[in-house]
Amino acid sequence: NPHPAGQQELNKPMLDGEELPGMQHKYNETVLFFPAQGQTCHAYCTYCFRWAQFIGDNELKFSNKEPEQLRRYVEENPQIDSVLITGGARGMGAAEAALFVGEGATVCIADILDEEGEATAEALGDAANYHHLDVRDAEAWAKTVEGCLSKYGKIDCLVNNAGVYREGNLETTTAEDWEFQIAINQTGVLLGMQAVAPSMREKQRGSIINISSIAGLMGTQNCIGYGASKWAVRGMTKSAAKELAPFNVRVNSIHPGLIETDMLPLVGAPDVMGALVPMGRTAHADEVADTALFLASDDSRYTTGAEFAVDGGFTA
Repeated sequence: NPHPAGQQELNKPMLDGEELPGMQHKYNETVLFFPAQGQTCHAYCTYCFRWAQFIGDNELKFSNKEPEQLRRYVEENPQIDSVLITGGARGMGAAEAALFVGEGATVCIADILDEEGEATAEALGDAANYHHLDVRDAEAWAKTVEGCLSKYGKIDCLVNNAGVYREGNLETTTAEDWEFQIAINQTGVLLGMQAVAPSMREKQRGSIINISSIAGLMGTQNCIGYGASKWAVRGMTKSAAKELAPFNVRVNSIHPGLIETDMLPLVGAPDVMGALVPMGRTAHADEVADTALFLASDDSRYTTGAEFAVDGGFTA
């Protein structure tokens, strides 16, 4: 029986790693092609969620199991080449940048802390460069993304890491504090996803990692604006994940707990806060970076729309 994807010529030898143009289902879903060898082409069908194998011109086989050839190719050919990280001048963003560079990626560090951002990029060598970016500004996003694409040709991963915290409960939070946190923590994430989505769709590949918080998983006191913005990040992540999944672009959120950054003293004394965590300590920024690396890599290639708590069991 013919597959709803229709027919495509496969009568030329395919080179290992060559990509074929996607075909369209009758329901306008995309078929994503992956590395081929000889005249055998592997594909993943986002309509019926199965692996397809094209042999020669006509033979088409479906399987629910990922071909071993593809698995080996992914393991031997890491695909995290170019990463854009907001709030990358210090803290978790800087830790993420260092880890990605250590894994062989090139990193665009974006921040408004120009002196610290430039120093962070310089310390990482030629694999990193700095861009001034106010995440509240759509035009600044367009300029930054254009700069990264011009330099590296693509953006494999966006880490929406920039964020702010202002203390305030239901009755004391001012409109200014509310709007400031929503603009950076929520609107900034939206603008970032909007800025990178077109190029990722075109490449049929990408990972967007939105840094939320445990305040986006549970109710918290004395930070209603911050909590609202982080819950919003969680919700936007799930919506974007569904919209971008047909294009092989994954969107996930990380929810850090009590992390040793400049923001932690605003919440409480680190030793006191650490005692509240089931694991008995606060976390280092590189422990969040490890989760970001997993979500950026092909190790998480079937993971999208999920939230990952890095909190030592705080929200368990």
